[in-house]
This record gives sequence, C-alpha cells and structure tokens, in this order.
Amino acid sequence: MTTPAAAASAYASLARLADPSAGLGRAIGEAANGPSFGSLLKDAIGAVVDAGRKSDVQQQAMASGKANIVDVVTAVSETELAVETMVSVRDRMIQAYEEIMRMPI
Repeated sequence: MTTPAAAASAYASLARLADPSAGLGRAIGEAANGPSFGSLLKDAIGAVVDAGRKSDVQQQAMASGKANIVDVVTAVSETELAVETMVSVRDRMIQAYEEIMRMPI
C-alpha cells in the first residue's frame, strides 16, 4: 500500500521535472539559470536507485530480525511508486519522441 506522503513526494518530483523555470527551458534552447534537463533526469534516476537501495537495506534488516515489518513494507512501496513514476515518465518521453518523428519537415 502506498502512503500519501510517498505519492505526494513522487508528484512533487514530477512537478519539478515539468517546471519551466527548473531548467527545461535550456532543453529547448532558452537561456535558464537552473540545472539542465539532463541533470534533472539524472537526479530523478538517482532517486529511484536510492529508493531501491533503501528497500534492500530494510529487507536485509528484516531478515536478520532488526527491522519492523511496517518499515519494510513502506520502503518497498516507496520503491515501487518511484519505479512506476519513472516508467510513466519514460513512456511519455517516448510518445513525445515518436510524435516529433511523425511531424512533416
């Protein structure tokens, strides 16, 4: 079960990716003071990897009897939500690419 806090965090991450003042302007050629689109994407992927590592650590701690089951389930659901969000972003990027490729020159 996904917690409301985890869902809000995922939506906030996506909002930062879509924020034009956060560096997407540079991806389309506009000058911007924020980070580039590539660095935002790299940070988002890093956050997914970190969530996976946190989940692995919690699972190992549970196997050794040092963690609470609620913490393990929370970590696993946060990782699942992060992966699902990243897959959704990937799918939208692929759709955008395909749409651009269908445009006449």
